[in-house]
Amino acid sequence: MGSDTLDRLRRVPLFADLDAEGLERLASIANEFEASAGHVLMERGQAGTGVFIIEDGSVRVEMPDDDDVILGPGEFVGELSVLADTPRTARVVVDSDMTGLAIRRQDLDDLLIEEPTIAVAMLRALARRFVGHD
Repeated sequence: MGSDTLDRLRRVPLFADLDAEGLERLASIANEFEASAGHVLMERGQAGTGVFIIEDGSVRVEMPDDDDVILGPGEFVGELSVLADTPRTARVVVDSDMTGLAIRRQDLDDLLIEEPTIAVAMLRALARRFVGHD
């Protein structure tokens, strides 16, 4: 991957503490994607096949209790079902045209073992989300 990709990854808060080797590893497993507003990224009840990291644009997470959440650049979605090995708990729809990165489940598992700083950052972000919903 080029230096442009590494620069983009460096700007994502989740990866801020990664060294150059960690960023290279991440770049090797992340797949770039684009999605238009209205596109459904995931449906409630689907198997968790990976996680999405938002670079530009936003998504709307439609929660079962109708308490929708908007996530934007630097945030991630889809991690709960991957980490807990459970079906998706929410429907996720692209709110505004977006670009981002997708990481497959197995690649994420391997990355979290190799780069524990990402695991810690994800846990902190998840904790903030749950505190915000209490």
